[in-house]
Amino acid sequence: MDNSPTALFDSYEQDFQQIIDSIRSKLEGDGKDERGEQRKAALRRVEMELDEADEMVSQMEIEIQGIPQSMKPQYQNRLRTAKADLSRYKKLSKDLHSQFSRADLLSSSGRVGTPTSDEPYGPSSDRTRLLAGTAVLEDGTRRLQESQRIALETEDQGAEILMNLRSQREQIENARDTLRTADTAIDRASGTLKKMIRRMYQQRVVTAAIVVVLVLLIAIIVWEKVFN
Repeated sequence: MDNSPTALFDSYEQDFQQIIDSIRSKLEGDGKDERGEQRKAALRRVEMELDEADEMVSQMEIEIQGIPQSMKPQYQNRLRTAKADLSRYKKLSKDLHSQFSRADLLSSSGRVGTPTSDEPYGPSSDRTRLLAGTAVLEDGTRRLQESQRIALETEDQGAEILMNLRSQREQIENARDTLRTADTAIDRASGTLKKMIRRMYQQRVVTAAIVVVLVLLIAIIVWEKVFN
């Protein structure tokens, strides 16, 4: 398993690119020639894939926080490119949704009838379809906004978690430095204590030798006085 600081970013970027390639094929490739229900289904799939791509970008934004500063500019450029691609295909998808809805409404209006002086907007069924189309567009807009809101919340939560982890890592490193300093101080104290004990034994030996010499001198003096 790759434990490099950029491994997760690279993985999310690869997933994002695969999703973008799928979206591109539906909007700009062979899928753009589809009509009717097939086109509707393709646009619905594009909308779901855009949500997935948005989530991948959010994950990339979280992972970039942990990349070393020396490597971060390169990955920030890659993230900006991904965001630009996502924005472009979101706009293209929205435009195609609008065009398809308008074309569908116009074709329905042509089949049902033409406006009259009593009904300037055409038969009531046309107005119903127009309102339904407007509601669909508004619902799509709301879902996009909700997806963006969720992505922003996820980004904020991820950044907060990352900051907490960084703070905990700093605390652990500080504790490790403190333990290392304490260990050094204990080693120094132990060395000093050994030196003191060694000097104490040396002083005891010297004292004992002095006492023996004094006893011998006293014995000699007493012996000379007694026998002389």
